[in-house]
Formats: sequence, structure tokens, C-alpha cells
Amino acid sequence: MALAVIIIAAAIFIPSYLDKHRANLTEDITLYIKDSSATVEDLNFMFTGKIRSFNSLARVAEKNGLDGAIKAGRYVFPKGANNIEIVRALKFGWESPFNLTLSGNIRGIERLCSILGKKMMYDSAAFSQYFNSPETWEKYNTDKANFMSLFIPNTYQVYWSYTPEEFTERMKREYEKFWNGERDRKAKALGLTREEVSTLASIVCEESNHAPELPAIAGVYINRLKRGMKLDADPTVKYALADPSIKRILYRHLTIDSPYNTYKYNGLPPGPITIPQISGIDAVLDYQKHDYLYFCASEKLDGTHKFAKSQTEHNANARKYQRAISSLGIR
Repeated sequence: MALAVIIIAAAIFIPSYLDKHRANLTEDITLYIKDSSATVEDLNFMFTGKIRSFNSLARVAEKNGLDGAIKAGRYVFPKGANNIEIVRALKFGWESPFNLTLSGNIRGIERLCSILGKKMMYDSAAFSQYFNSPETWEKYNTDKANFMSLFIPNTYQVYWSYTPEEFTERMKREYEKFWNGERDRKAKALGLTREEVSTLASIVCEESNHAPELPAIAGVYINRLKRGMKLDADPTVKYALADPSIKRILYRHLTIDSPYNTYKYNGLPPGPITIPQISGIDAVLDYQKHDYLYFCASEKLDGTHKFAKSQTEHNANARKYQRAISSLGIR
């Protein structure tokens, strides 16, 4: 009698145990589930060709109440994963994080929305709606012009299903970690706020792709700010014109009436013209101390610049540059 009970119990529990714990995936798989109304039957299509027995997965899913309880998210399951691992992850939303890289000088909040819309679950429109909301700016104690300074280009481990609000909260925490300490002390010594450092960094980064020059360029602008001179920064005029097709700023462009036109108005513009990279922020905080007040592209046309202490010296450098580009037929 006891043996019969054991046999019956084994017949019941061994298949159930194997359904749960036997390796079932035949290769690595990444699932992107956007809709929390996804069903177990929907999983059949997702796992096609990568699972030994979908029926065993369906049985474990049914016993654990997965149908109607699948959480949206990005899930990475390795080859050999068993059914109970899969079911529990999908039921409790145990997402797999991924590395999100925000790099370079991101040209405006809408460009950031476009990047996030391609890499995250929510589309660019959802991010744009949240980022452009006065309620959002108020929550983070900022304004439209400075909101994008909250985002520091770097690589972050994030969850694909972050809502725009969750993503912003995460970036705010990273922002505080980035600034707290030495960078705040350097900004205070400069007499600039975090937002003003980001604003100046965004101009500096737009002036040159040659990273070793950034501290020297930052030094020019800081010298001009200290002397009460206008910044005369071409990138701010280009931003004010809102025309990405413009390659060179001409005299006729300098008349635009915009607070971002630093040929017309003293001081820094209202906010960043891009989301500057970390190297630009640090170039401002660790600016090169010198006596230069001007710079222009070098006649070598190699992406570097010539620096000058006087308008006369600067004009001479500018003429050399103009001759160099004229010799190539560029106007």
C-alpha cells in the first residue's frame, strides 16, 4: 500500500517538478513586451523555435496564474532557462536592465526624446509631452530653458519600461551624484550655478570637436564674462535661428532679436543650446587660465583654433582662415 502511494505521488509530482525545473530554452532570448494584456498564447509566438516544449511552459503558467498577469518589460532569458524562472519573471516584472548610452552633444530636448523613443518602451511623443510640461519643470525646480541640463550624457543601466517620469527621476538622481562635491565647489568658485555651467559648456562643445582645446575655449568665454564683454558666440546665433541647414553664421544673421543672440545681449543665454557632454562641463569647471579674448578657426583647416589677446591679432588670424577656405573655393 505504501509503495502504491509512493508510485502515485511520484507520478503526480515528478512531471510537475520537471515542468518547472527542467531546462527548456534552446537558446538565449530577449522578449520585449509592451502590452500588459499579453496572454500566455502570445508567448507561444515569441518563443517559437527557441523552446523545447511550449506546452510545459503553458502548464506552469496556468498553475501560477500568469494569464492576464504578464508585466510589460524587457526580459532576457539565457539558454537553458526553466519554466518557473520564465513565469516568475514575467508575473512579477523582474525585468533585465540594459545599458543606455547618451553620448555627444545632444541638440535639444526633442532630439533626446527621439533617442529615448527608439531605445525605450515609451515613444518619443510620450517623452516630449512629459519633458515639455510646465508641471514637470516646476517639479524639478527648473524652467523650459534649463530643463535639459538635468540630463548628463553617460552610460546608465536602466529598465526598458521606464515611464518618462521614472526616467527623469533616475536622471535627477544621477544629476545630483554628478554635481555633489568637487564640481559644485568649482562652480561656486567661478560664481556660476550648475545650470550656467551647463549653458556655457553647451556653447564650448559646439565650438570645437577637438577635445584638448575645450578648456582654452572655455577660458576665452570666462574672460569675456568677467570683463562684461558680449560672448559673441556663433553657436548661440545658430540656435536662435533654429535652422540646422545653416553652416556658417554671416553678418546678416547677427541681427536676430533673441535672448540667445550673444552678439546682441550680454552674459549667458537663458539656458543650454545643447545637452553638453561631460568633457564640456569639466572644461568649463577646469578652464584654462590665460589672457585670450578671441579665437577663430585655424588656417590649417584641421579643426583647431588660433587664440588671440587683441582684436587686431584676432582679425589677422581671421584673414588667414578666410584666405585658406577661399583657396579651396569655399564661401
